[in-house]
Amino acid sequence: MKSEARKEEIIATAARLFKEKGFSAVTMRDLATAMGIKAASLYNHINSKQDILKAIIITVAEEFTDGMGNIIQSDVSTISKLKNIVSLHVNITANNTNAMASLNSDWMHLEDQLDHYLKLRNDYETNFLNIIKEGISSSEIKHSNPEIIMFSMLTTLRSLYLWIPKKEDLNANDLANNLSEILIEGINN
Repeated sequence: MKSEARKEEIIATAARLFKEKGFSAVTMRDLATAMGIKAASLYNHINSKQDILKAIIITVAEEFTDGMGNIIQSDVSTISKLKNIVSLHVNITANNTNAMASLNSDWMHLEDQLDHYLKLRNDYETNFLNIIKEGISSSEIKHSNPEIIMFSMLTTLRSLYLWIPKKEDLNANDLANNLSEILIEGINN
């Protein structure tokens, strides 16, 4: 158990460093220094910097995938599903801004997991787009280009990791509600 906690600490520290410097600029020596240990000691817990990146990005991507699965299975209106997507993004980002930075900025450095990550992302976006199309078909959402609606929403939601750390008194529920009002009510019929 102690080893697993140390591994999680290594991953969390790496995520912070990746956010600050970018994946490519961070060395295992940088990570060891940030943790106050010798670089060789890192390898008792992890195999490589690439494994750390995979752990960070794939974990978050799968969290989004699982959340989207619950949303598309829910028996609620399209507008409620979109609000739930906003809440999903806010909650995941608020709980792990550093991992979100890697998800957004370092995904292209994934090696053997790149195809898996791209499939998760593409499936997520397809589901998001289908929810928007359903809303347009049911007249819950204005007849507009669904890809532009999704792009507009995702651009805001994917950049939350930059904004959230600046807010000391952040209430994730209030933020999700405010974002939903701004992002969704503007397309609501």
